[in-house]
Amino acid sequence: MLKLEIQGYEEPLEIENLVFDYNGTLAVDGEMSVDTIKGLRRLEEIGFNITVLTADTFGTVKDRCSGLPVKVMVFDKGKAEESKRQIVEGLGSERTAAIGNGRNDMAMLQEARIGIAIIGHEGAFTGLLHKADIAVTSIGGAMDLFLNPKRIEATLRK
Repeated sequence: MLKLEIQGYEEPLEIENLVFDYNGTLAVDGEMSVDTIKGLRRLEEIGFNITVLTADTFGTVKDRCSGLPVKVMVFDKGKAEESKRQIVEGLGSERTAAIGNGRNDMAMLQEARIGIAIIGHEGAFTGLLHKADIAVTSIGGAMDLFLNPKRIEATLRK
């Protein structure tokens, strides 16, 4: 778990769950890089519970996440935004950070204690940037926030 005391926040931020969108966030065209896989393992090693959410557009998520320390949740494409929001809520919104890039990630970023938008190879839905607390340019940048939490403090402090 990560506990952050950030200037301008009434209470400390305590994050134990990381929720990632799969396609466009963790994966490009259904494939994760070696560095992304290593990052997921490092995040789990330092104590985060990791959930991967997807409609599995490319049909690869279960194979690509096999053996990784993540829980994979697949849902119907037509219910993606609400499904993602409900999952974050069910994990405990106040203890969850959500990371995504698409239009259907907006509700989960709003629901989570910390919402992170990724502007990666697939781009990002511009409306998502208005819902995010932090925007980064790669999945590595998003993971590094939790591996080097002073970056979160520096970005979010008043």
